[in-house]
Amino acid sequence: MVSRVIPVDPFDLVIFGGTGDLARRKILPALFRRFSDGQMPEEARIIGAARTEQDGAAWAEWVHKALKEFLPKEECDKALIKAFLERLDYLPIDAMGEGGWKELKGKMRDGVTQAFYFSVGPSLFGALAERLHAHGIAREDARIVVEKPFGRDLASARALNATLAEHFNETQIYRIDHYLGKETVQNLMAIRFGNVLFEPLWNAQYVDHVQITVAEEVGVDGRGAYYDKSGAMRDMVQNHLMQLLCLTAMEPPNRFEPDAVRDEKLKVIRALDPVAPADIVRGQYVGKQSYLEDVEDPSSRTESYIAMKLHVSNWRWNGTPFYLRTGKCMKARGSEIVIHFKDTPHSIFEEDAGNKANVLSIRLQPNEGIDLRVTIKEPGPGGMRLVDVPLDMSFADALGPDVGHVPDAYERLIMDVIRGNQTLFMRGDEVEAAWAWTDPIIEGWKARGEKPVPYETGSSGPEEALMLMHRDGRRWRDIV
Repeated sequence: MVSRVIPVDPFDLVIFGGTGDLARRKILPALFRRFSDGQMPEEARIIGAARTEQDGAAWAEWVHKALKEFLPKEECDKALIKAFLERLDYLPIDAMGEGGWKELKGKMRDGVTQAFYFSVGPSLFGALAERLHAHGIAREDARIVVEKPFGRDLASARALNATLAEHFNETQIYRIDHYLGKETVQNLMAIRFGNVLFEPLWNAQYVDHVQITVAEEVGVDGRGAYYDKSGAMRDMVQNHLMQLLCLTAMEPPNRFEPDAVRDEKLKVIRALDPVAPADIVRGQYVGKQSYLEDVEDPSSRTESYIAMKLHVSNWRWNGTPFYLRTGKCMKARGSEIVIHFKDTPHSIFEEDAGNKANVLSIRLQPNEGIDLRVTIKEPGPGGMRLVDVPLDMSFADALGPDVGHVPDAYERLIMDVIRGNQTLFMRGDEVEAAWAWTDPIIEGWKARGEKPVPYETGSSGPEEALMLMHRDGRRWRDIV
């Protein structure tokens, strides 16, 4: 099976923050891979824009080093890299002043798709949007890409949306969440809405509970200053885990089209119940690596781990809990959505045969794939003994070596921007609804003066998070 690559239209893509870490690690390697796969047309051009005073040749050399650092050696074909670098240009630009904007306008072409990637802090979004408008650079069909965080609370999210809306309409704004670009996240929709096998069972009548886990082995590392002002709730739950929850819980859209999908996700957020304090566990890692040593404030109460029990108040999910957890310095890196189906209503087998339940796990990382555990008879004599076995589909194994390179999240999402497809991007009202649900939870634990509980570096999280499940007669799926 060979992947089908459809070239996009010619484009001018301007990367503000073109010398930054995100551009170096993610954006430029993603663009090179799309070029290598033949998806980028001959007329495409990428323009770096940043404060650094340098010319296009110097930036191209910097990009070359980034590609060699962040791509496997076998992907760094010299001829391909040379051809890719020929599509690059660069401009020194002052985001808060007037320097470079006239020159940027002179470089923009008519008759091609126009996109501007704001790979900078949110404090610069307004200035960039205003200058693109004031200098007549952005056309009415131009697209802008903005990275999270989309605010740090409802008030700042509304202000940010209002600032962008002064110069761009909602159809032009692409709020990027790289989790939505993962192959398996999109496969979640394919599994649900493309198979009659699952969708009739995807409800409270048949689903016992849902677990969503995003675990990281690393600590806050060099992001301590930022992370200590956000914490796991703002950094992960309000956006990444919320999006995974929405795709898992939403009703079938009437078509696979941007606003139809995003309308259904918004309904899920608005159906979320407030979370009781007893259903929240916050933690900080300690031990051989300590959170308080990784941040500047030795008395910080910011959480590096959070686990929550949520309820979606609608007919489909009434009574079915959703358990979310995310944390740093955990024993393994892994992200997955796990659907635990209920036991059979009546077992025809003897008690010593065992009573097994079906489990569908959707792995986002590492080793993207889908695993469905079904019950069979254990082979051999000695009577009827039941055992769970996996029907496992990892993309690498199931699709074989001929499938080619499976695009990563940034590859897919950037090309979706060029195509004008907003399905996998967050809408402004979605962002605001998520903050409207999140803010009271954060304000609640601050008002109660709660401190995060400690958990050992390299563990599965705090003991209290295990009890969150155990008291309901359930247990977290092991992080492997």
